Amino acid sequence: MSEPVALELHPPSDRSVNIIKDKPPSEIVVSEDTNSQPVEIPDGGLQAWLSVLGGFLVLFVTFGYSNSFGVFQDYYTLKGASSSSNISWIGSVQLFLTFFMGLPAGRLFDKGYFHVTNAIGSFLFVFCMFMLSLADPSKYYQLILSQGVGLGLGSGLLLVPAQSVQAHHWKKHRAFAMGIVASGISMVLLDKRMEPNDHPAGSGFGGIVYPIMLNQLINGSVGFAWGVRAAAFLTLGLLVVANLTMTTRLPSAKNRPAQPKVDIKAILFDSAYTLVEFGFFFTLWGLYYPYFYLQLWMNTHGLSATVALYSIAIMNAGSIPGRIVLNILADSYGQFNVLCPVILAMGALVFAMFGLESVGAVIVFAILYGFFSGCCMSLLYATLLASLANSMEEVGIRLGIVYCVGAFAFLTGTPIDGALLGSVDAWYKPTVFSGVFMSLSLHLLKLTNVCLGRTCKWRCLCNLCSYDIREEKA
Repeated sequence: MSEPVALELHPPSDRSVNIIKDKPPSEIVVSEDTNSQPVEIPDGGLQAWLSVLGGFLVLFVTFGYSNSFGVFQDYYTLKGASSSSNISWIGSVQLFLTFFMGLPAGRLFDKGYFHVTNAIGSFLFVFCMFMLSLADPSKYYQLILSQGVGLGLGSGLLLVPAQSVQAHHWKKHRAFAMGIVASGISMVLLDKRMEPNDHPAGSGFGGIVYPIMLNQLINGSVGFAWGVRAAAFLTLGLLVVANLTMTTRLPSAKNRPAQPKVDIKAILFDSAYTLVEFGFFFTLWGLYYPYFYLQLWMNTHGLSATVALYSIAIMNAGSIPGRIVLNILADSYGQFNVLCPVILAMGALVFAMFGLESVGAVIVFAILYGFFSGCCMSLLYATLLASLANSMEEVGIRLGIVYCVGAFAFLTGTPIDGALLGSVDAWYKPTVFSGVFMSLSLHLLKLTNVCLGRTCKWRCLCNLCSYDIREEKA
């Protein structure tokens, strides 16, 4: 690995990147102009860790609540709101809008409206939770408006800023910090064909608290209205703490000098960024197949029904150490040197589902797939994309565009799996579909290295190349 260097990042009007070899590796500075004082990235300190805490709480709330939708799916079905398939669209719309709103949220973040965006997103999210508590569980339109649309828009305004702001505080240990933030995510995404009470809680901390809390309250003596309100009060407290702890190191919109517009066209036609964008989409197309269908796989193949109930929970349990351990390795060896083998392992594991003929094999598969997929999400979401930005002013918009594209992968990927599976349970079709597109995303990431002009490092592992942040040739 070459000697670490520090980079001086300029605003979009000056796209040159200069290598400064006599500075420590954690010192990256952003110059507003040639006469302005640089803003150093501390790579630690109280404010950095407080921002990690705030980001963790945002993901705890947004994904923890959305990924607890199985509780509502069962309850709404029993109350006769609509068919099980129609009810599942409430959760799908919420998750879709969470990522689709990444584009405007990222742009607002880059323009200096970080705290305003957070405040609006927090208010909208909590307000719609209270509106949901007033909704009639048997009225479908009330549920999809308050929970699907309202909570989706609110969480969408919160997600990208909470992750983008970490790039203002971390460089050398950015992947590790993002791993902690991402551990607030539960990756429990529920198969529409599951029976009631077959929805296990996720391993991410938010996905543990909310499903247990909502199940006990809604299905207990408290009832739907006050059960949802109790969760809303918890969410309100957590988001207040998140808003108070997260800080940006760039001036607010009113105190920031006039900046040239970010060249969105240049970003969209950036070959390396475009390849990562498509790689992101295809990864998401294949990533969630086991999370949606592993439990059903076990049931249709006559394996233990008891273990099947906890199969997805086991996968989620494996994702937490994956987000932390592999992200630490990414800080030392580079994002690509970790991410590419991770996606290779995930693709191989998907094809390995053809050999899952025993309970022990399923448990090993669930642990390994959870371990690698947890790292893939936290690395691909923010760390890698942030490293491709030419300046801090581009971080939010780059993440937002990719999130917006990824929203359509979330909306279409698992329904395609279900259509391929069909009523005859043709398991080979969705398995091949997911494995092939996972492999395709790996090749797109390899091509990204070619666009960046990197030198091969691990020839035995798919020609992987190491880099920490983009360098331009002199």
